[in-house]
Amino acid sequence: MSVEKFLDEPWKNSHRAYDESSFNIRPAPEFSTGEVAVASLYRASGFMGYAENGVPKAGREFERASDKEKNDPKARSVVSGDIWRTVLHRVLESPKVPKQSSKRFLSLTPLVPDVALYSGSARLAGNSWNPGALVKRMVQLGAASHGDAERQWERLFVALSVGENDDIWARWLGEQFMARRRNGEEWLRTSFDPVDGMPDGEKNKLIFPAKQFVRDLDAIIDAKPHMTRRQWISLLEALVRIGSVSHVLWLCRVNDRLWRVVASLLGHMDGKIPSTVDEMFDDILHGETRSLSYGNPAVPTIKDYASRYLLARLGINRVLWELEARGKGVVKLKSAEDLWAFMRLVQREAPALKSSRIIESFRELQDKESRTVACKKGVGTNLIEFSQYTLGQRQTSDESLRGYDQSYFLRKRGASRSAPWVLSPGPVAVLAVVHCCLHEVKGPRSVQRLSKHLGMYGIEFDVENVNDSDLGRQLRMLGLVLDSPDAESGMLLIPPFGTS
Repeated sequence: MSVEKFLDEPWKNSHRAYDESSFNIRPAPEFSTGEVAVASLYRASGFMGYAENGVPKAGREFERASDKEKNDPKARSVVSGDIWRTVLHRVLESPKVPKQSSKRFLSLTPLVPDVALYSGSARLAGNSWNPGALVKRMVQLGAASHGDAERQWERLFVALSVGENDDIWARWLGEQFMARRRNGEEWLRTSFDPVDGMPDGEKNKLIFPAKQFVRDLDAIIDAKPHMTRRQWISLLEALVRIGSVSHVLWLCRVNDRLWRVVASLLGHMDGKIPSTVDEMFDDILHGETRSLSYGNPAVPTIKDYASRYLLARLGINRVLWELEARGKGVVKLKSAEDLWAFMRLVQREAPALKSSRIIESFRELQDKESRTVACKKGVGTNLIEFSQYTLGQRQTSDESLRGYDQSYFLRKRGASRSAPWVLSPGPVAVLAVVHCCLHEVKGPRSVQRLSKHLGMYGIEFDVENVNDSDLGRQLRMLGLVLDSPDAESGMLLIPPFGTS
């Protein structure tokens, strides 16, 4: 491929080194919700080869088969058709959002694995992306080694399976769905192939969301025996929601920081240029930046990060393709050493790159793709929708079901459609985070620990004033603190399930 092809379709023609980079966002995120992410995670972990775009069709066929059971006694499986229809459309039904309310499709709570065969696709038509594959990649990236990632994936598969230790409702439901499988689907752990990515030694020195996500996944799995299946799935959903979005925002920041250094080397920006690998490691890859602030609107910040990422993606790829055309091709960008080698190459080739008017070419490309970079269409819109709807509380078409979603991290400030989405986690999300931050310790710990833990996902809140904040009131309401009005940041957290 050539520079010209990249300039014609820059979002479809990334340089192969960038496309295979550890810091590329893949699979490319699109619209998702918490339940869609969990349903997709079932498919990614236990239903090998089950395509996301086959879910809506399978759901329609499954629903028709259920109607047949209602009308034809000979077709009944384990329970009568009337009872099964009640389970599907009353007990297990997940409420639709306003724009979906008039569309006919199966919408089910992802309580047991088989539900994911018929419900929970990101799209109702066309090729849908796979949020479960994003979570799998987070486990691969966040685990200390490939062996650790494999063990974590196995633990997750076992926890997602319905076993004898699950409550009777989950076991009964699993049996009913299994009796109705039609196309030979089998619930088996999917393969977990080694990934040629960031070296283990580098990952272990880094601070980034996927690393914390893997640790917290252990905590959520350990909590399963303390609650019903429905409660545990909600807890897992909360972790998947904040983990996946914070991972994507971290990658946005890494791309932006890398481009700023490259652009500075080319004289396009005034910025700090690392002088050593270790300095570059700290400046570009570390993920301690707090991106979302408790109680404040989140979407403008998310949009800013997404826009910066898209601009960086254009710039990095433009430079990579120009180097390729000059016979100085970059083979890989998978480690800190690779990034360092890339920056040194740009520095050496800077005079030639400048003489080829690469910055002018980049500016023209930026103007041409201005609507995408501004997150008004295409990749930019997809990033915003992914973050907003994954973290945001479900806006149901039925007002009486507005409280259905309790594992959200963003809620509307006001009833109007234009009301901003503010960072204000729901009860289940707060339970999940408190449990995770206390999992590796015994007994109560200060709310300072909670602040540090949320910071790993890019969330900040005012520790000094937490006692009078919405978070403080929610912690007290859920019985998660030893209440002391005078303690302020010394408020002590209590493990939510008796032991963590």
